[in-house]
Amino acid sequence: MQHVARPGTIKAMSRLEQVTDAVAYHGEGPVWSPSWGGLRFVDMLAGDVCTVHDDGSVTRLHVGDVAAFVRPRRDGGWVVGLERGLGLADGPDDVPRVLPPMWTDPGLRMNEAGCDPAGNLYVGSMRYDRAEGGASLQRVAPDGSTSVVLPHVTISNGIDFSPDGTRAYYDDTQTGTTDVFDVVDGELTNRRVFASGDDGRPDGLTVDSAGNVWVALNAVGRVRCYSPDAEILDEVDLPVRLVTACALGGPDLRDLYVTTSREDLDDPEPEAGAVFRLRVPVPGRPVLPYGG
Repeated sequence: MQHVARPGTIKAMSRLEQVTDAVAYHGEGPVWSPSWGGLRFVDMLAGDVCTVHDDGSVTRLHVGDVAAFVRPRRDGGWVVGLERGLGLADGPDDVPRVLPPMWTDPGLRMNEAGCDPAGNLYVGSMRYDRAEGGASLQRVAPDGSTSVVLPHVTISNGIDFSPDGTRAYYDDTQTGTTDVFDVVDGELTNRRVFASGDDGRPDGLTVDSAGNVWVALNAVGRVRCYSPDAEILDEVDLPVRLVTACALGGPDLRDLYVTTSREDLDDPEPEAGAVFRLRVPVPGRPVLPYGG
């Protein structure tokens, strides 16, 4: 399986490797954390949190109708996005307890999320019918209080912060762009376009230790790396169209993990739903945990 790179100044260092079988219907949200021993991701619409073992086998924990994302908690355990709210687990292998729902609308479900350096959890949503402007991005503080950061989004997806915490990168997939905010006194301000997805649909994203931004481009089977100045540094082609999200992990944080999906494919590719891995020259950062 060949890694295909295009011109740039940073190059992935190995052949693309398929880590798991095609185990997910809609794989999303990979996260590497030593707190739970490595890589986890969600099979979102199956409602499962998936733990990947060294031999590529996968253990599933069913948490509900939807498992939208998973992140470690600062004091141990983990947080998971459920259909309309959150679940909190106190230990790495504990079953999460379900918190009160954040909304009651049955047409709206949780989607991707990410944390800032202060431990706030930014959770996004989308409508099942994908109605334009029908969702939001909300911030959940460590004390559990919530506030709306962005109303009227459509498909809220990846969000991550620059190493110095002064920028936030965000994908509302329907816009076709990755946007950037200035972070001023903990608030996201001055939203503007950072980069276009061109023919792809920006989905999950992650920021490495140099401030470069890796973005999964859904529908075109590609992951793209941008410099902080939005220069395209590298592109990686995968053998499946529905590339959903990416994360940096491994013992040295130089393994780029990519999740994929076979949701609604009329002619699913054999590898759709697998997790892939590629070695990269610039390491990531330890995942930012939720402070609650």
